[in-house]
Amino acid sequence: MRKILIVDDEPNVRLVYKEVLSEKGYEVLEAESSRETFDILNRESIDLLVLDIKLRYESGLDILQRVSKQFPQIPVVLCSAYISFQNDYTSWLADSYIVKSSDPEDLLKEIEKILEKRGKGL
Repeated sequence: MRKILIVDDEPNVRLVYKEVLSEKGYEVLEAESSRETFDILNRESIDLLVLDIKLRYESGLDILQRVSKQFPQIPVVLCSAYISFQNDYTSWLADSYIVKSSDPEDLLKEIEKILEKRGKGL
């Protein structure tokens, strides 16, 4: 079973993503801060990270930079309600960029595409 870490400061967003991904057979872990994120990354084998850009107290782009240095093997899907972050060069470190919507189908498709490309499909 592939493990996906969802990093978002909104509990409802994490809940929706967790339900959708769990139904597809993924094991889903959750974090709402960089501290929780790196605690999980240091103790678990994560296959993919879904990362919100605008967190309550920190920037997801800062987390992305640290992840890409410390865990370059982990693909990252950035999620944001704002399309403007696609133009931030830091976002280019991610494997993909998804604009949040009420339908998580785009996120699911992107996750499956990335994991399949990396040979880590279900």
